[in-house]
Amino acid sequence: MSERLEDKCRELIEKKEYETCEKEIADAMVTMPHSAVPHNLMGILLEKEHNHILAMKHFRAAYGLDPAYVPARYNMDQFGTIRLREGKLRYAYSEADCRI
Repeated sequence: MSERLEDKCRELIEKKEYETCEKEIADAMVTMPHSAVPHNLMGILLEKEHNHILAMKHFRAAYGLDPAYVPARYNMDQFGTIRLREGKLRYAYSEADCRI
């Protein structure tokens, strides 16, 4: 069984292997064009790379593809509010990360 994209990206981002992660996500966007997951993950990657504006576009794209996809809403809330300055941010790679 192949590793879930969310888990693979979490590991790559933690290792700061951003280019490899970006390729994995880009490939997923091609193979799963209607999935919110790759856009959410790209948003996380872009936030890690300090590209907030583009990250928010990907979080919104994920939400647009699937408004019921909780991680996209969670990340939009986390990174689109004043909490950004409080240093208490958590990334939602999957729904399990959205629990407080």
